[in-house]
Amino acid sequence: MFLLILLALILINVFATISENELFQQMTKPLFVPVFLIYFLLGNKKISPIIFIFLAFSFIGDFTSVFTNEILMVEVSSLFYCLSYISLIVASVLNIKKLKLDKIIGMYLVVVFVINSYLLFILFDTLKYHIPDSVEITLFGVKSVSLLVLAFIAFVNYLNTDSKQSIQFLVMSLCFVFSDVLYYVSTYYMYNWSFVMLDRVLHVIGLFFLFNLILEKNIERRRQSILAQKMSLRRAYELKLK
Repeated sequence: MFLLILLALILINVFATISENELFQQMTKPLFVPVFLIYFLLGNKKISPIIFIFLAFSFIGDFTSVFTNEILMVEVSSLFYCLSYISLIVASVLNIKKLKLDKIIGMYLVVVFVINSYLLFILFDTLKYHIPDSVEITLFGVKSVSLLVLAFIAFVNYLNTDSKQSIQFLVMSLCFVFSDVLYYVSTYYMYNWSFVMLDRVLHVIGLFFLFNLILEKNIERRRQSILAQKMSLRRAYELKLK
């Protein structure tokens, strides 16, 4: 069912983008977070406060990002996206357990981080001449750095644990990174309906992996709770036998 919701949102946004109906496009993107969240909460799933804050900021960013003709709304959107990514960084750092990386992997991570920082600098240097407002340029820089840090943390977590959850978190981070790049390219550099479509598809896929990750963590937490209860009952039974 969760996957069907993802496919439905993708199809709706693909159709909205291809139709080039501005009103339809403005109505579809803000649906991402509420649709996933409503389905998620209907199953009585728990969600941490920091992730809820991310979703709230992300929804405001989605809602305001569709008004690309108004620079103030674009700035507001960038601000709330920055806040959402920062809150996600905090959540990911709190979730990382003890690191077990050797020196070779550590050097590899440094090289990857430097290369991606350089590519980010090139993108920033290209787009800064096309972004008309200095505030938006600053927000673009802050948001890009936040996404770079988020992707780096996700990559570190993947190399550290090599688990299914770490892979999902890494894919989610990369989806947000490429979605943001496509958004700025289509908004300020070269508009193309395929860029807009890919931007939205990657964004909704990133949200899907985030909710799926939360779902799996809840299942794991529930299993641990049941196991702890069984162990407690077993110990109580053993004490009675003694």
